[in-house]
Amino acid sequence: MPPGAVLRSSEGDQMRAAWFPAAILAAFALALGLRLAAPGARPMHHDEANQAVKFGELLESGDYRYDPDDHHGPSLYYLTLPAAWLRGQHTLAALDEGTLRGVTAFFGAGLILLLPLMAGGIGRPAAAVAALLIALSPALTYYSRFYIQESVFAFFAAGFLVALGRYAGAGDPRWRRRWAVAAGVFAGLAYATKETSIIVGVAALVAWAAASALVRGGRPRVALGDLLVAAAAALGVAIVFYSSFFRHPAGPLESFLAFATYFQRGVEPAGHAHPPGYYLRILGYTSSGGLVWTEAAILALAVAGGAVAVRRARTSFWPAYLAIYSFAAGLVFSLLTYKTPWNLVPFHAGFAILAGIGVTGLWKAVAPAWGRALLVVALATAVWHLGVQNVRANLTYPADERNPYAYVQTSPDFLRLAERVHQLARVHEDGREMLVKVVAGPYEQWPLPWYLRDMTRVGYWTGAGEAEGLAGTPVVVASQEHASAVEAALGDGYVSEFYGLRPNVLLTVFIDATLWERFLSVPPDRREDLPY
Repeated sequence: MPPGAVLRSSEGDQMRAAWFPAAILAAFALALGLRLAAPGARPMHHDEANQAVKFGELLESGDYRYDPDDHHGPSLYYLTLPAAWLRGQHTLAALDEGTLRGVTAFFGAGLILLLPLMAGGIGRPAAAVAALLIALSPALTYYSRFYIQESVFAFFAAGFLVALGRYAGAGDPRWRRRWAVAAGVFAGLAYATKETSIIVGVAALVAWAAASALVRGGRPRVALGDLLVAAAAALGVAIVFYSSFFRHPAGPLESFLAFATYFQRGVEPAGHAHPPGYYLRILGYTSSGGLVWTEAAILALAVAGGAVAVRRARTSFWPAYLAIYSFAAGLVFSLLTYKTPWNLVPFHAGFAILAGIGVTGLWKAVAPAWGRALLVVALATAVWHLGVQNVRANLTYPADERNPYAYVQTSPDFLRLAERVHQLARVHEDGREMLVKVVAGPYEQWPLPWYLRDMTRVGYWTGAGEAEGLAGTPVVVASQEHASAVEAALGDGYVSEFYGLRPNVLLTVFIDATLWERFLSVPPDRREDLPY
């Protein structure tokens, strides 16, 4: 062969090898861009505000103590510290949505960076397609833009899934030991993020054992030493985080005791009870007010990926492993009575990977050129439609009641309430130290602590009788349940305004009449320029 031909062949091989990392990086960039765009487009959900204030305590004091009541594990807070430091933010008042949501956005997009680790088992084309679907999925993007544990948890759960799968396929004992340690670390991080990681952890272990048995016709191979180091790694990571780096030794035990609370919520869910088909409905098809939403393309392709897994169950570990995990995790979450929509993230990410396998399976099944051309057109249409929905869900209608991903979402009208309180503080002689009293139930108080985080004299009470001395308070915020009692306690001399907190939930703001007259005396175009 002429030297020139050898050179051209080498260059062609390099180009063919380079397309995959380029595709992964492009998908990661797209995912990150969609997740980071306009971080303040949606008002802070009350769960986000709760997490943000909890992180603010760690940021300001350097100390954290595990609290199982609606806070989950501590990893989210510790992982947010570097982001806040890099942006020069050292107090709760200095924080913003970009810092907080940027952390969860990074981990949500980071799922794509794990795909090359399974490309050897599912194929590079499947991994590349899965990367694009993860990037464009409206649901995965929407909940990556939430400052809650879910996207961080999904990343660590996927890391555990990958490490466990790589352990199954590793022949060298040294590499098996390394993957065992990696699986333990990821398991510990997942548990340090959400105690309920036990659900996806068990699903992954069942899938690993079942797929290993299918391919090898027997029990999965696991060395006792590998099992011990994996358990030690998981336990060590969990203890470090839950003990607040050994400052509060009781934290790990408290996280274990919290299982009783989460079990009770799972079977007696109070306000979060939904039927088994809840997640399927969100992802499959919803229509409201002229807006149609569907990720049916991902679900259908995931079913095709499941068919590939069944057909190759005796010869190929990874498709069977991913299919069993995804469908098992989805089934368990669907059977639990307690449901919040972001719980779909871990198994829907699995569906997106299965969908990549489904695409490659369909490509091989459709041999004629015209059939493949039709497949390309169909896939391109599906990708375009996912992209349109992604922008619509996250940037155009992020807090709209018609958006199926928005769940007890804070109303944009609430931002007017927060701005009104700040406007009043600007004309009050105490400025940021103006006294504000909030009388509302725990779920009606949030996310006010986040939006009034720069004001130093804001008090919260759950009943009007507890908030002594209401009369004379410059500003009082009350839920509808307590508005009448607050109005009676305040007496005459107050002006009231009404603002929406969430769908069908109103708050009343009582403003001292003298303060209101002072505010009205300032021309509207000058109110924003007044100093505190």
